[in-house]
Amino acid sequence: MKATVQEMLSKLEDQDVLFSKAFEHGSMYVELYRPDKADHQTPHEQDELYVVVSGSGAFINGGSQTVFGPGDVLFAKAGVIHRFENFTDDFVTWVIFYGPKGGE
Repeated sequence: MKATVQEMLSKLEDQDVLFSKAFEHGSMYVELYRPDKADHQTPHEQDELYVVVSGSGAFINGGSQTVFGPGDVLFAKAGVIHRFENFTDDFVTWVIFYGPKGGE
C-alpha cells in the first residue's frame, strides 16, 4: 500500500474535509490531517503518532507543550487531551492510529 501527500491533499480539497483516511490494516489506520485555523479534536480511543509533513506550531499533549516542525514525530496516548496550537497555514501531518481501545 502507498499513499502520497499530494494524493491525500487532493482528496482533502475534493471532499472539503480536514482529514482523510489513506488506508488501514487491523487496528492501524493512517490519515492525512490539515486543520484550518484551529484544532478542535478530542481525545481518541487509540494511541496515535503524528508525522509532521509541513508547517510548525505548538503541540499540547496532556499537561505539556512542545514546539514542532517538518519531520518531527509526536505521540499522544489514548484518552489524553491533545491538540495543535499556533500552527502555520501550511501545517499538514500524517496521523497513525494503532492498538486496542484504551491504548497499549
